[in-house]
Amino acid sequence: MAFMGDIMNPAPLWHNGPAPGAFYNFPSNPSNLGPVNHTVQDFRAHSANPITTTTTVIGLKFDKGVVIAADTLGSYGSLARFRDCSRVMKVNDLILLGSGGDYADFQYLKDIIDQKIIDEQCIGDGLLLKPRSLHCWLTRVLYNKRSKMDPLWNNYVVAGIQDGEPFLGAVDKLGTAYEDATIATGLGAYMATPLLRDARDKGNLDEEAAKALVRKCMEVLFYRDARAFQRYQLGVVTADGVVIDDVAELQHNWNLAHMIQMK
Repeated sequence: MAFMGDIMNPAPLWHNGPAPGAFYNFPSNPSNLGPVNHTVQDFRAHSANPITTTTTVIGLKFDKGVVIAADTLGSYGSLARFRDCSRVMKVNDLILLGSGGDYADFQYLKDIIDQKIIDEQCIGDGLLLKPRSLHCWLTRVLYNKRSKMDPLWNNYVVAGIQDGEPFLGAVDKLGTAYEDATIATGLGAYMATPLLRDARDKGNLDEEAAKALVRKCMEVLFYRDARAFQRYQLGVVTADGVVIDDVAELQHNWNLAHMIQMK
């Protein structure tokens, strides 16, 4: 069958329809608002993927508070590019916040939270932002951003003291939120969560036991997660306040590596 028409100037697919490779101007739209009057460069492009990423955040309740930990590596794709990315931040004397995922998005939201705390201090009414309030606010912000197809590519862990009781909650980039006694994001959700839950099932933990368990989980993740790092930060929040330890380094041992065989 012979081809009918000019191959360089194809006819519309239907009357007043789009030509191949062109935008379609819907008849119901005002002519000055239709995409026909704009180029591709006029449309705002959103980030579809994270660039510099971080991995697991671990959170664990104990009898008088909560401990969270995260390593300090920022991966540029598969390259271990940035090795001093602190991801455990003190919000106020009641709240610790940990973040995994895109590090730039965490920095963006961190600046907003810091300004909220400054505004709160300037009011001077003696009230402090509470962990449940921050947890709820994060769900609204992250859900709002993802509804605009421009998500903040992060998982957040909120730890704190609410009315004298430990609080631990998580929020992901879709705005999905939950509370639990043990939380691990990223690959840690598969590797660290069983260790944390097994220890919790044996009874309530004190602070030293909780910190030792979290350190053990960080060691397991360093061995198993290709995006994990041996340097990490650990923070504890109790009724006495928030303490974030200096960066610690795992004492790892790879003597058994020669026994691993790929099939």
